Amino acid sequence: MSLTPAPAGRYSDLVDRGVVVTGGASGIGLATAARFVAEGSRVVVLDRDTARLAQLESALTGLAGVVEVDVSDGEAVAAAFNEVDRLVGRLDVLVANAGISLRHRFLDITPAEWRQVLAVNLDGVFFCAQQAARRMVVLEQGVILMTASTNGLVGHPYYADYNASKAGVLLLMRTMALELAPSVRVNAVCPGYVMTPMQQAEYTPATLRATDAKIPLGRHARPDEIAALFAFLASQEGAYLNGAAIPIDGGELAGGLASRDWIRPDLVEPIPDLPAGPSPDSRRAR
Repeated sequence: MSLTPAPAGRYSDLVDRGVVVTGGASGIGLATAARFVAEGSRVVVLDRDTARLAQLESALTGLAGVVEVDVSDGEAVAAAFNEVDRLVGRLDVLVANAGISLRHRFLDITPAEWRQVLAVNLDGVFFCAQQAARRMVVLEQGVILMTASTNGLVGHPYYADYNASKAGVLLLMRTMALELAPSVRVNAVCPGYVMTPMQQAEYTPATLRATDAKIPLGRHARPDEIAALFAFLASQEGAYLNGAAIPIDGGELAGGLASRDWIRPDLVEPIPDLPAGPSPDSRRAR
């Protein structure tokens, strides 16, 4: 398990806060858990990967605990949050990050595949957010953050189920932001291309160059850059943000879908028979 060192704490109000990160054993979730630990928060990671959770407990010093759970199972999520209560006492921040994606044509999606993706990506966010919100409204304070995607803002081929799930996350977030204000803030982060270790292993040098050439900043995001945005949104410096869907995509969507309309000429070179690259969230490897 590879952990990029998180910067020293920058937000004093996050010290001793109870934080839950779902899908926190890899990728963006792992970087986010590490960032909140560095901020002095009491962090509990929820994930369904038994082996990675065991590694995480020894790799991330200062972690308050881990809980194995499948977020698509509502009863299991309720039990997991009871364990969170035991581990940290109170819940101040939820980062609902767990998600999966499958690459396939719309015409080929099976009902089972559709339900699998929606169950984790949308049902799972709903189950976790509802458990967190029920605790936060009693405290009359809290922050709920969700990992959405640029796929929830614009269409991407071969990910109809994933795109629909992330668009659903955004409307769920906005509805919650209205109903839970002013005591609980709810926002979503919409990453574009993110270079996780698992994603890096899937690229050839040619497909990586071609994908980077479609991004105005010329590179993928690092997981710790997404984590930094989550930390800001959870802090008092983000206190007036509510109901926001915030892209963090290197300019990919600026003025339209940059990945279709614009290519950095300094980063592209002729590549014969280049295979289709991944959609922005096949590479998240949470």
